[in-house]
Amino acid sequence: MLKHIDWIWAVLAGALLAVMVTINSGLAALTTPFTASWVVHGVGGVVAFLLLVANGAVARRAGRIPANGKAPLWSYLGGAPGAFAVALSSIAVNSELALAGGLSLLLVGQILFGLLSDQFGLFGTPKRRLNRFDFLATACVIGGSALLIFSKAA
Repeated sequence: MLKHIDWIWAVLAGALLAVMVTINSGLAALTTPFTASWVVHGVGGVVAFLLLVANGAVARRAGRIPANGKAPLWSYLGGAPGAFAVALSSIAVNSELALAGGLSLLLVGQILFGLLSDQFGLFGTPKRRLNRFDFLATACVIGGSALLIFSKAA
């Protein structure tokens, strides 16, 4: 079970992303996508701070010392694409794509960038040679997204 805990975390993260996009798109429909993005990142910042404090307390109690390595400067800019992703997903979900179509295209974008990142080791990720199964899986996800989007009244 512990061997596959990363898989569980990834599925949970995907579910939480869908919940966040749904809630945030509702706020964006009543305000603007960028106002909603500010709100979601403000609330996320507060929650992240609370998690940071709790993690520090647990680490001290367990006698673990957090890693003190220096992160590259660009690694602090992860919130910038996140802010645009939240705002743009709010726009997409409030369009004719709806939640399933918007999330499926969000997944397509993540997979395509993930393949590039795996191939070239972008942003410090481990390099991995792509194989035919990567492309087959990507084609299946793109095909599934197309089915979701274009089979409206089937």
